[in-house]
Amino acid sequence: MSGFASKPVFQYLLGGAAAGVVCAGVALAQNANAPDLSSGNTGWVSIGTDWDAVPGGPPPVTFDPAHPYVPNGSGKQPTFRVADLSNPILQPWVREALRKANERVLSGKAAFTPKERCWPIGVPGFLLYPVTPVYFLQMPKEVVMIWEEDHMARHVYLTDRHSPNLKPSWFGESIGHYEGDTLVVDTIGLNDKSFVDSFRTPHTTQLHVVERFHMIEDGKTLEVAVHVEDPGAFTTPWNAMQRYRRVADRPMVEQSCAENNAAWFGYDVDPIPQALRPDF
Repeated sequence: MSGFASKPVFQYLLGGAAAGVVCAGVALAQNANAPDLSSGNTGWVSIGTDWDAVPGGPPPVTFDPAHPYVPNGSGKQPTFRVADLSNPILQPWVREALRKANERVLSGKAAFTPKERCWPIGVPGFLLYPVTPVYFLQMPKEVVMIWEEDHMARHVYLTDRHSPNLKPSWFGESIGHYEGDTLVVDTIGLNDKSFVDSFRTPHTTQLHVVERFHMIEDGKTLEVAVHVEDPGAFTTPWNAMQRYRRVADRPMVEQSCAENNAAWFGYDVDPIPQALRPDF
């Protein structure tokens, strides 16, 4: 799916690492307790590609007990995901959308997520990007999260309020601040073209996501608590968790999507993205 180049790009991505490292140092100096998520060419690799439930609250969507999900690398024949339609957070139209997705899997067809066809994964789905690291650039007025594969980037603006009259977009508008050693990110203004998980659970433009990034285990693990609200899609707000393992001293390398995957494993659900007009 991806093309690879061995040349590290972290040092010049988004205006150059020299500026990024200096700015990161300034930002952390101004926030003495802020978590250092970026120094030493640190990347973070997701430990899983599905949400972990938070005890005591409504759970995120998980697999149907009658059709357990088996991931790659488990030593068993991997499967595609079949969602549990009995989850009480689902409004009827969302349950119906998942039923159709389940039917595709149960009929024997491939059912990858749209990211496999180079589409942005949205928020909170950004936390479920697999395999390759996410990098952080921490600057005085902004934090940028970059997934190495295809360089999908989220901009978190360290300001006090959201913009008025937001036009919905793939990653919405993320406003962040530090609460002690935790980075808190509040996101609205999301379009309805992405999914909130790897089961293809849809959402509306009313989606509101709050993420709390916090390092544990002496900085070896990054834990992200997620709060999701969408009165257009879910019967109640719900919480979930994601964790990453630290990958130190690993400069970002260039990877690109949309190469040679026009008929990837017979996958025909989502077309390859095509620009309607040039960027410049």
